[in-house]
Amino acid sequence: MRCLIDTHALIWWWLDDMRLSPTIRAMMIDPAHDVHVSSVCGWEIANKVRIGKLPQMAEQVHRYDALVADDGMIHLAIRHDHALRAGLLPGAQRDPFDRMIAAQALIEGLTVISRDPAFAAFGCDAIW
Repeated sequence: MRCLIDTHALIWWWLDDMRLSPTIRAMMIDPAHDVHVSSVCGWEIANKVRIGKLPQMAEQVHRYDALVADDGMIHLAIRHDHALRAGLLPGAQRDPFDRMIAAQALIEGLTVISRDPAFAAFGCDAIW
């Protein structure tokens, strides 16, 4: 399966948080799955560390590239078509980070790893 991990799931993976579902835990260690990480995750984590909403990720934000690589995940850069699709997605969801992940998943044909119902509302395939 080709997936795109949502920021909360990535954080919970790195913090070994028990809120991460057993299904996703198993998937993350299975090399048969390609897990992509959007550039927006780095932006969201860094932003929340900076404003004090995510102090437990202060160390990880400085090792972001290495952590992604060590876990065998694949960086997914934001392109102009992703940005345009994110901005034009219908719906009331105002979170720009979720909108970008949804747009990337739709364009790239990726299943979103998230417990957030917003992705299904955007028409994304999601797993939790």
